[in-house]
Amino acid sequence: MATAVSAPPDLGRNTKGVQPLRAGQGNSFLWRRLHSLSGIIPIGAFLVEHIVSNFETFNGPVAYAKQVVFLNSLPLVRVLEWGLIFIPLLFHALYGVFIAFRGRINVNVYPWASNWMYLSQRVTGLIAFAYILQHVIRQRFMGVQLPECPGMAFAKVQHELSNPWMLAIYVIAMIATTWHFAYGIWLFAAKWGITPGDKARHRFGLVCTGVGMVLCVMGLMSIFAVVNHAPVTTDVLASDPAACSLTASQ
Repeated sequence: MATAVSAPPDLGRNTKGVQPLRAGQGNSFLWRRLHSLSGIIPIGAFLVEHIVSNFETFNGPVAYAKQVVFLNSLPLVRVLEWGLIFIPLLFHALYGVFIAFRGRINVNVYPWASNWMYLSQRVTGLIAFAYILQHVIRQRFMGVQLPECPGMAFAKVQHELSNPWMLAIYVIAMIATTWHFAYGIWLFAAKWGITPGDKARHRFGLVCTGVGMVLCVMGLMSIFAVVNHAPVTTDVLASDPAACSLTASQ
């Protein structure tokens, strides 16, 4: 006589926290995959480009201003700015905050390396989000408008970094953002099946660590170059340097 086998209880319905991803179960699988992908393309690509572009500060205000001119001269630059930077960044950040606040932190009970990495990824993500939000607002939409006055780019950043508190925020945010990106690459490769097996993940982890360290050092060196340069207050590209000024825009 056949006996009825009861289905296992669905613990996910009454359990707090983010449940494991399973294909075909609701929309969370799709959203989590899109969140993971957006962290690499286009946000990660933009982060690398941004750090590389900022490295031009080592060549002085004029070289940095010309880099800003080049970026603003790209075809459909405003469409690219919103479609490939602002909107994906907003989605990645807000969904990341949603994941962070729904996730369960258990390093106090299970102090394993993977749990600490999970915690660090959430904390650095929140730091990066807060920093990027204020950075975009202050540098892109407040004060002198760099698309119209690219020659003021160096002076605008230098003026902001003249505040010791803001300088500390930049340094902390640079470390947190590059860490978040580097570990995000590792997670992306693991989730998407690019690095199957512990050995492949360990080796790729070394690569990601190297990438993160290089980007972090480049970012910190760019900050150092701006802070230690002689004060710049005028448009270094304009025939009339007083046409754009920090005092006129504040």
